[in-house]
Amino acid sequence: MKKHFNYFLFFLVVFLVGFGIVFLACLSAPASLQRFGNTNYYLFHQIISGLIPAIILGITGYKISLKFLKKWAPLLVFLNLIALFLVFLPKIGNEAGGASRWLGIGGFMLQPSEFLKITAILYLSAWIASKLSENNALDWKSVTKKGYHNVIYIFVPFVIFLGIIAIALFFQRDASTLGIITLTLLALYFSAKTPLWHTLLILISGASILLFLIRFEPYRMDRWLIFLHPDSDPLGKGFQLRQSLISLGSGGVFGKGLGMSTQKFGFLPQAISDSIFAIIGEEIGAIGCIILIGLFILFFWLGIQIAKNTNDRFSKMTAIGIVVWICLQTFINMASVAGIFPLAGIPLPFFSYGGSHLAVELFGVGLLLNISKNT
Repeated sequence: MKKHFNYFLFFLVVFLVGFGIVFLACLSAPASLQRFGNTNYYLFHQIISGLIPAIILGITGYKISLKFLKKWAPLLVFLNLIALFLVFLPKIGNEAGGASRWLGIGGFMLQPSEFLKITAILYLSAWIASKLSENNALDWKSVTKKGYHNVIYIFVPFVIFLGIIAIALFFQRDASTLGIITLTLLALYFSAKTPLWHTLLILISGASILLFLIRFEPYRMDRWLIFLHPDSDPLGKGFQLRQSLISLGSGGVFGKGLGMSTQKFGFLPQAISDSIFAIIGEEIGAIGCIILIGLFILFFWLGIQIAKNTNDRFSKMTAIGIVVWICLQTFINMASVAGIFPLAGIPLPFFSYGGSHLAVELFGVGLLLNISKNT
């Protein structure tokens, strides 16, 4: 078989990550100087604990055997779920912002929920591929002849898997990550040509659960109220959204120029992480934001082409899952910063400060390139 390396995807991601690091260097300098007396603290920390491990994981994703991943996907997701509960243990678990989501290991901070995004995709892809391969079937209709068999054989195991993930993330108070993972897995489940009513039922049930979660935590209710009425509390609960919109608006069409943001000087909360897209808009303007959105659309198209060109079920499902996850998270982040979606508190892929999400994203990209070379 002739090997094909997808240079377009490779150089696209190199550009996004490289621009993200350069942008973070400019953006983080004021906050780094104020907190640590060193303008490069956040930059060096992102490179050492984020970029370098991410590159290593990206190479690992490219080199690893896909058959090996398919075989051990259940163990990987099982270990990941255990790690989600380890964050509550003293000494190794770390709390920030009232939520326990991090593990402190060897001086590094790991966020297990970020790794769950890829391990859940691998597990569901392996499960779907295995079920179809067992029966040598092209689709589920060939496997399950009767309606109730569909429910028992496909729907119930999938719902149980989603339920386990939901319980684990519920205790971490991480509804945003739960939403990203649920929608990604649901898209993956739907793309496997499962009955449409399965997807619709889960969407309706998920919306009901989301309403419960919003009512359960006051801060989530505040986010929705601010989203619906952004001017109701501009100096309090709506401060972050208001400052985000100021950042985007002040950038105009062409932006103030790289490194010329004024909002990064303590005005915009979470400027280097969740709200980084607002500073991007301020510095490179509407034109730059449109180009950036176009690059992520190109990423989506290249990933779907990789999925279409492979005949291996596991590889196809994995590629679809990775592309949907990264692009879904991208546009939810951008939409929340722009005020057309409630603030979600999730990082912008390849750009936001944080090592765990960058490491997992580059591992996912490595897997995409791995799949593409075997098409």
